Amino acid sequence: MLLKTVNLTKYYGNFLALDKLNIEVREGEIYGFVGPNGAGKTTAMKILACLMNASAGEAYIDGISIMQNPAKAKKLIGYMPDFFGVYDNLKVDEYLDFYADAHNVPKGERGPLIDDLLRLVNLADKKDKYVDTLSRGMKQRLCLARSLIHEPKLLILDEPASGMDPQARAEMKFILKALKAQGKSILISSHILPELSEMCDRVCILSRGKAVVSGNIDEIMDTMGRRAKITIGFLADEDLQNGVAVMRTNDLVGEMVREGNNVEAVFNGTDEDISKLIKAFALSDVRIVSISKTVQSLEQIFLEVIGNEN
Repeated sequence: MLLKTVNLTKYYGNFLALDKLNIEVREGEIYGFVGPNGAGKTTAMKILACLMNASAGEAYIDGISIMQNPAKAKKLIGYMPDFFGVYDNLKVDEYLDFYADAHNVPKGERGPLIDDLLRLVNLADKKDKYVDTLSRGMKQRLCLARSLIHEPKLLILDEPASGMDPQARAEMKFILKALKAQGKSILISSHILPELSEMCDRVCILSRGKAVVSGNIDEIMDTMGRRAKITIGFLADEDLQNGVAVMRTNDLVGEMVREGNNVEAVFNGTDEDISKLIKAFALSDVRIVSISKTVQSLEQIFLEVIGNEN
């Protein structure tokens, strides 16, 4: 386990911003933080990046305590904040060279390393451009390259696609997937929920400083007891009536809504369970013309979880 937190807690005065957070990030995975503004995402990331002290609890990066040995832990972390500054009158390669020097990267290694990072973030053709002339998306990618300059094991990315247009977000997503393929572990927060669900191996939904639910999407849906919805089309009204009767005897079928000769129902089972439901229809001479399953999106899960918390 590359990153582990144990009851990580943060107070601002009497305000509890982070309440006994327990997460684990494995090597080579992308782990997402999801939550509304003020949920505690940035607070948790700043603590893990050794930029803020926790009020209680502990966190370990590659077995190193960030509380007891922050200097050593920092060497394993590449942090990208949601807002960051750039320096006027510095070219792109000069900007990265400055940070390479700050991280004690030997001079002889900087040139090839900077070239490799610029190719990774698709900025090789901007090497000689001044940083303050870059677009928002290019600056974000440059900041990502900056966070990689010392070859950290863990990337902590706070809203890395903030303010980007769709094309720039797609480029960032491609880069993060490439980093994962190289074995990097990435802790990322974002309010763009569909993209997180595409990228992340697992997510943690935060609300009011607490981890409400965590795991991969299927595990979260299992926890919530709402794996999917199924829509069934019946041949005739008689089939629909008999079909609804069959569905009511099935413990995996939840709330049902009729629209014409179609019935949409919450379904808490697997594909194999759907096959058994179809068999039950056949045994009862219920004629169906279609059946489809829609898995809940991360956004739907998020809205339901947050709604339950409020």
